[in-house]
Amino acid sequence: MTVIEKLKKTWLGNIRGDVLAGIVVALALIPEAIAFSIVAGVDPMVGLYASFSIAVVTSIVGGRPGMISGATGAMALLMVTLVAQHGLEYLLAASILTGIIQIIFGWSKLSKLMKFIPRSVMVGFVNALAILIFMSQMEHFEGQGWTMYALAGVSLVIIYLFPKISKTIPSTLIAIIAITVFAVVMGINTQTVGDMGALPDTLPVFLIPEIPLTIETLVIIFPYALALSVVGLLESLLTATIVDDMTDTESDKDKESRGQGYANVVTGFFGGMAGCAMLGQSVINVKSGANGRLSSLVAGVFLMFLILVLGDLVVQIPIAALAGVMIMVSISTFDWNSLKMLTKVPKSDSTVMVVTVGTVIVTHDLSQGVLAGVVLSAIFFAAKISKVNVEKSTGHSDSYKIYKVEGQLFFASVTDFTKSFDFDEAVNTVEIDLSQAHLWDDSAVEALDKVKAKFHQRNVEIVLSGVNKESSQLMSKLDGLSSGH
Repeated sequence: MTVIEKLKKTWLGNIRGDVLAGIVVALALIPEAIAFSIVAGVDPMVGLYASFSIAVVTSIVGGRPGMISGATGAMALLMVTLVAQHGLEYLLAASILTGIIQIIFGWSKLSKLMKFIPRSVMVGFVNALAILIFMSQMEHFEGQGWTMYALAGVSLVIIYLFPKISKTIPSTLIAIIAITVFAVVMGINTQTVGDMGALPDTLPVFLIPEIPLTIETLVIIFPYALALSVVGLLESLLTATIVDDMTDTESDKDKESRGQGYANVVTGFFGGMAGCAMLGQSVINVKSGANGRLSSLVAGVFLMFLILVLGDLVVQIPIAALAGVMIMVSISTFDWNSLKMLTKVPKSDSTVMVVTVGTVIVTHDLSQGVLAGVVLSAIFFAAKISKVNVEKSTGHSDSYKIYKVEGQLFFASVTDFTKSFDFDEAVNTVEIDLSQAHLWDDSAVEALDKVKAKFHQRNVEIVLSGVNKESSQLMSKLDGLSSGH
């Protein structure tokens, strides 16, 4: 496939599906962007500009077609202290620096680190996000009357049943339009988008953050930018992997890292806060029939069109309709099959998934949940491979003993390894058969030397056999270092 053909496929291969899905996403982006702006402690305009610019930029330079990026809750939480202590201008500068760090990450091909995130953590990440999306919608119902529940319930029914009638238009779009028209015509008094905050009335303009260009400024914004970079890339690459699975396609994760970086640099210069991929919106997009870059572009452009041209109509959209959409997203995002698998997969995998979900729900931070899951997985993995089996047998005579070692020798397994030898037995020669073992670190070499030394103290001859090439090289290298010392 030529470059031109590939561009046509990713941009024009699914025009109707991408355009309609992009419109749905744009409608759902508005309350999300406003809410995340409030979380970060900035004007709603900052989140809306961010969602517009990030969606547009990533549609062009991102590595995962069909994925939606914008202002997110996880990123907003990291900005609160910076905004409170130093103000918006420092946030914009931190957003630009976040983008630069992410571009460096992308060119450094650090996305390959994703392979160290186990499937149990991925499933936990998805389920935790689904629960967070659901919980975030419950906040809209606090203090509201029965009409809020009724409208949300009707929107859920429309979203669920309309595809049985027709799949030409996304059911989420039909639900939003139908509930809005019904509420306006019937004069129903319910919470609307307009109640969440004022919408901007101008396009974002290029600006340079008004901050002193000093080392002191860098010291202030760098820690925030680094945290935003890591969390943003973690969410973006995990989301890209999940969308890969949903669409049965592959994406360029390094290109996606760079794309997220370019988008955050642009949004910082246009008055927006740093963002990343949004799993909930990406699920809406794909479920609504999108699979190309056009959907993200339409989402960003239509978002601005809604705000600037149709703002008077947008502010009348009931929050209940959008809450219904997001609740359905949470239901479809949650991996229900994982509940059945909890009793079938190894207990360590089940524990990792539960800990990942629990950590995210308690902290409201997806990155902390993923970190907890990865660390716990590493501990479980180390425990599994640290099991060493040492079997003793008699050689050609009673004074010749053979210890056959099976397993991986490293810092976590050397204690059991050294305890497996009988140093008090009356023998002349001991053969340590390492043909089924591997030495991984200096702890392993030191443990083997310790065993050899104890036998030598008892005038027992030691014979090593079956040492593989890598283990032999490690032993020689460390022996050389100790000799040199």
